[in-house]
Amino acid sequence: MATNSVALLILALLSICIGSVLADWNILNQIKSNSNSLKNYCESWRINVEVNNIREFDVVPQECINHIKKYMTSAQYIADSERSIEEIRLYLTSCCSLQADGKDAWIFDVDDTLLSTIPYYKKHAFGGEKVNASSLEAWMKSSKAPGLEHTLSLFNEIKNKGVKIFLVSSRRETLRSNTVDNLIDVGYHGWTGLQLRGLEDEHMKVQQYKCEQRKRLVNNGYRIWGILGDQWSSIQGLPTAKRTFKLPNSMYYIS
Repeated sequence: MATNSVALLILALLSICIGSVLADWNILNQIKSNSNSLKNYCESWRINVEVNNIREFDVVPQECINHIKKYMTSAQYIADSERSIEEIRLYLTSCCSLQADGKDAWIFDVDDTLLSTIPYYKKHAFGGEKVNASSLEAWMKSSKAPGLEHTLSLFNEIKNKGVKIFLVSSRRETLRSNTVDNLIDVGYHGWTGLQLRGLEDEHMKVQQYKCEQRKRLVNNGYRIWGILGDQWSSIQGLPTAKRTFKLPNSMYYIS
């Protein structure tokens, strides 16, 4: 009788231990599953921003701020940007019958194409806070934005081919001297034109404004062989270039 009681006690204890272990295993699996689901969700959100399926967002979803931060400060972001540049180099090997008449042109955006705003957004949740235009412009006035090395090398290669380079930015005209100083400080020089938004452009959406700038170039006889920007509004609309290329940026959306 005593033996049976001991056996039953042992079985009961084993059952409790096994149940506890299984419960812990299930909890750990659930935590891991939730973590993977969030990572997958945020990466899917980022990719759909890049391919222009997700538009007009004001802020990065709060649950994805850390994911966007990790990407925008990662080796993968640099590798993705460099891949875009390599595709442009490949395109340039056979795309263009340059006529050396001063009318071959290439367009670059400025922010997050030639200059990086990551230091600013690092202090503003990598897009998790709604953009404060006054705060951003105050930062731009410091002329401390770092240059993007992969784009600088491409800029010089295109310039050395005799192609006229035009910088078309959604920055305001009041930032001209700050922008020029910043560009020169990080190594950019020799562009043909820098277009910034004047008071007459304030009523336009950025895409319309950039289309108008391209129209002006075309009307002046320029052949636009390519555009490089980080926003879809920099490369969409008519007139367009023979080819357009986009750099990754999932911190903000400008239309």
